[in-house]
Amino acid sequence: MYLLLVFLSIIGSCLAGLFGRYLGSWGSAIITTSCLFVSFLISLFVFYEVALVGCVVYIKLATWMSSEVLHIDWGFMFDSLTASMCVVVTFISFLVHLYSTEYMSHDPHLPRFMAYLSLFTFFMLILITADNFVQMFVGWEGVGLCSYLLINFWFTRIQANKAAIKAMILNRIGDFSLLIGIFLIFINYKAVDYATVAVLTPFFKAKSVNFLNIDVNLLTLIGIFLFIGAVGKSAQLGLHTWLPDAMEGPTPVSALIHAATMVTAGVFLVARSSFIYEHITHVLEYITIIGALTAFFASTTGLVQNDLKRVIAYSTCSQLGYMVFACGLSNYSVGIFHLTNHAFFKALLFLGAGSVIHAVNDEQDMRKMGGLKNLVPFTYSMMVIGSLALIGFPFLTGFYSKDLILEVAYGKYTLLGYFSYFLGTLGAFFTAFYSTRLAYLTFMSKPTGHRKVICYAYDSGPQISIALGCLAIPSMLVGYYTKDMIVGVGSHFFGTAIYVNSQNINIFDAEFISTFYKTLPVKLSLLGVISAFILYNFQSNLLFKIKVSNLGKKIYTFLNRKWFFDKIYNEYFGQFFFKFGYSVSYKFIDRGIFEILGPTGLSMIALKVGSSLHKMQTGYIYHYTLVILIGATFLFGIRQVWLLFGFFIDYRLFILIFILAFFIINSLNDKKITE
Repeated sequence: MYLLLVFLSIIGSCLAGLFGRYLGSWGSAIITTSCLFVSFLISLFVFYEVALVGCVVYIKLATWMSSEVLHIDWGFMFDSLTASMCVVVTFISFLVHLYSTEYMSHDPHLPRFMAYLSLFTFFMLILITADNFVQMFVGWEGVGLCSYLLINFWFTRIQANKAAIKAMILNRIGDFSLLIGIFLIFINYKAVDYATVAVLTPFFKAKSVNFLNIDVNLLTLIGIFLFIGAVGKSAQLGLHTWLPDAMEGPTPVSALIHAATMVTAGVFLVARSSFIYEHITHVLEYITIIGALTAFFASTTGLVQNDLKRVIAYSTCSQLGYMVFACGLSNYSVGIFHLTNHAFFKALLFLGAGSVIHAVNDEQDMRKMGGLKNLVPFTYSMMVIGSLALIGFPFLTGFYSKDLILEVAYGKYTLLGYFSYFLGTLGAFFTAFYSTRLAYLTFMSKPTGHRKVICYAYDSGPQISIALGCLAIPSMLVGYYTKDMIVGVGSHFFGTAIYVNSQNINIFDAEFISTFYKTLPVKLSLLGVISAFILYNFQSNLLFKIKVSNLGKKIYTFLNRKWFFDKIYNEYFGQFFFKFGYSVSYKFIDRGIFEILGPTGLSMIALKVGSSLHKMQTGYIYHYTLVILIGATFLFGIRQVWLLFGFFIDYRLFILIFILAFFIINSLNDKKITE
């Protein structure tokens, strides 16, 4: 049954991909969706047996690689962390499949799309159930491959091609770093399975390795490389630029990537590697800084975006920052708790956005919408629930995890804790502002789109409505019902799945911080909601004046250009490597050295040899006699020299002499002909 949870998705993917032409669109959709539904039911059983009862399950399927000290099994580990992730992944994936049956019903390539979705889910399940780093890396790479296929699903669109290539290239940076980290683990630990690495890690605390002629602590080096891999996959500051562009794919893809699969893989990796990070506190500080800066950066950038899906994409980037800096503060369980909560309301927001886009004839610019509240009331109510959960409105799911992250940050009582709390609280204000802006411009403002489009806007059909309704329920209730069980004071829900050094546990301290600092994020969130509504509803002229002022124009440009990350990457890194590739790799090496020593050079030599042989055909007998005599003498001389000095002279020297003699004879022959 445990293996069925993992392999049902690949069975559905193979059936839809290989026999989709015979099954048809509906047949492929029914098979893949049914497989995911059964997987979800099994995941509930696994969650009960593993997470609630406490029975950790290990399954060894087969031996994969065995060579001297390297021994890797196809093994699956089901602990509390895996069981929680399995429920989230299968539930979100099932609803995305169900949603896609209606959203993509008019696409002739629906079987291929459903096959890709199921394959995506399979690789994510491989990633979270693996019991070793190498098998996890297989799922890691598979998720990256499927993201490329899904973002580029409409491959005739240039922007989709560019977005998919960008996602692939930026993720390769993180993947390469993760691979180096795994190599370092194997070289030093002589093992790659989690259990062995966790047991041996304390013995490597003082070990140093020479890296680029610098002595570096081994665990520090491993932790940095693993985290760079997480930065690429979870779109943290520096390698985040692929995430907003991934919106070029179909909306169900955006929901799956941003809610339950690809972007959560990095956070999962950090939590799974907690037995390493807990011994390298300075790397945890680095993780905290990156996460806090990402949360602040993405929340400010989302303020000025006009594309409906792009606003939600930046909110994903911001929320991932909260999860990462929670892990950096050694509160991995709180970070995973926010990951599961975030998956529900973020999938709700994306799928709701897709319903809106369908209603307005595939328009994504919020400035061309408005007035949809009465035309699509069900979608409007779902989007409001998702937005309030994202804001962290009291007693909704997001409130119980996001505010807890800020509480444990302040409860650290360190400069780094205050830094992350400050940026996270500002991020909460900006999140509330742009979420209210999204809801107002899309649903509450005066209609600004084409009349024919607005008049014929309608709510979506049953499959989309069921998916939205099923996501709205956990977006409201999961946080309340699971907080005490997962992250309550004294709770050991994750057990040995997550290791935390006793001196880093501060969940108790978070309960005793000042009420002012506990309620400040909620107050700022409410202030963000009120200020956004007032500015856009009553003071739009003031907003315009701020935007066109000198300072306002600079701030708006800075935020709209995404802090100039794309500009820096394109004009400095991109252009440098393009010029280097053209002038060195292509012009000097490829067209230079390789062509001289390769095809062009060989063809020129062959032509010259052929021409030389042709010139020997003069038609004069005495010319032929001379060549035969010289050649026979030369060959006889070589034989004699070889017999005398064969033990002392390399045979390659004789070949070289023979070739040189050939050209000398040929040149003498040319002179005789000219004379």
